Amino acid sequence: MSKPNIVFIMTDQLRADCLGYAGHPDVKTPYLDTLAARGVVFDHAYSACPSCIAARAALHTGMEQSHHGRVGYEDNIPWNYEHTMAGELSKAGYYTQCVGKMHVHPLRNYLGFHNVELHDGYLHCARYGSVPYRESQFIADDYFHWLKQELGTNADVTDTGLDCNGWVARPWMHNEKYHPTNWVTDRSLDFLRRRDPRKPFFLMASYLRPHPPFDAPQYYFDLYSSRKLRAPFVGSWETDEYLKANGRIFDSKTGPSDPELIRQAQIGYYACITHLDHQIGRLIMALIEQEVYDNTVFIFTADHGEELCDHHMFRKSRPYEGSCHIPLFITAGKNVLPDIKSGSSCHSIAELRDIMPTLLDIAGAEIPSSVDGESLLPLTEHPDLTQRTWLHGEHSYGEFSNHWIVTEKDKYIWHSQSGREQYFDLASDPHELNDLISGQEHQDRIAELRSCLIESLKGRPEGFTDDVRLIPGRPYPPTLPSAVLP
Repeated sequence: MSKPNIVFIMTDQLRADCLGYAGHPDVKTPYLDTLAARGVVFDHAYSACPSCIAARAALHTGMEQSHHGRVGYEDNIPWNYEHTMAGELSKAGYYTQCVGKMHVHPLRNYLGFHNVELHDGYLHCARYGSVPYRESQFIADDYFHWLKQELGTNADVTDTGLDCNGWVARPWMHNEKYHPTNWVTDRSLDFLRRRDPRKPFFLMASYLRPHPPFDAPQYYFDLYSSRKLRAPFVGSWETDEYLKANGRIFDSKTGPSDPELIRQAQIGYYACITHLDHQIGRLIMALIEQEVYDNTVFIFTADHGEELCDHHMFRKSRPYEGSCHIPLFITAGKNVLPDIKSGSSCHSIAELRDIMPTLLDIAGAEIPSSVDGESLLPLTEHPDLTQRTWLHGEHSYGEFSNHWIVTEKDKYIWHSQSGREQYFDLASDPHELNDLISGQEHQDRIAELRSCLIESLKGRPEGFTDDVRLIPGRPYPPTLPSAVLP
């Protein structure tokens, strides 16, 4: 039997719950709902280090964060890994193509792909005047190069007045066909047109949205602007100290303090998601028309989520569900993966490091010994199995630095600068409204999860533990020394 084609749909900053199939009361995603209904949904999937660079390091290497070395956000650190997702698939006989976001260094590092049509979104570090010519987004990013060819040398995504990390929202100002979401689909369709039909292909369609800026075309804003939207989740444990201090700052970590601006951010975020969904619909239809859909395996996920004003927070890097809980499903055409249990859900904990070994398993390729993740392919055939019982997540984030242990039913959080602990019963409180850390009935369970974290942190260079207790206040750089490669 010939090897299946693989279409890997990657999104940026998409929460696990902001999809129709996930039960969101407001967001509409008919095409992703269709793919999910035909496959296996991993409803306990997480990003163990939930920001763009660290999450993608786990994705592309199959390593957990202390091995790939990126435990926070830091630009301009070289990516020199011996084994990568695309590199191993290329060795296995696949033609490998990425369209969209890579967010690696240097910008044109292909990480084993045969070809990359790049759009990383607005990267501050790649647009400063001091950036070398070849590393400037204005030169190295294919979308920006194309946009200027189409609309003139002054055209830019910043024409909307929106920042790439802000909560301000407004519709796209140009014709929809010039939007980055459409561009990723357009270039993916062009790849399908020009591919060698004799070779299996691996296409990574790597979309920027719904990562800010929240700038979907007007049509998609109109879908949500008159709707009554579910309010952000705010529980009994949060402080509004930071919201009062920073809620008027356009890219604050709190989101806006003005309720109307919170609503506008929700509208913009949801509009970007439905726009994304419709563009994925274009990709699905093209695969059907080219008669390759039935021979294709689909994987869909995101690098991390978006707090979207839950708990008076915005953006990512936090240990809470909005930030670290991600969507993930695997779907197959009728001619491939005949034993997949379509229409089912798997509750086993999954993580981005599992994507690479899953893809290699699907391709019948050897999984390198450097890979820490586990193939999810057996779980598509037996969704009731448990492959991972708990996961250690973390993020270097200044005073908000955090470590956490999550299971199918609960979560323990340790804030590594202050030493503060939190405990949530996710089974009964999925939106983390009630911090149960002081409840006497939970102390045995908290001690058990704390011991899991101590075990995970043993031997780490930061000195977070003496193997008996957790030690707060240790220096916590975003990149471990092992990741600073020549």
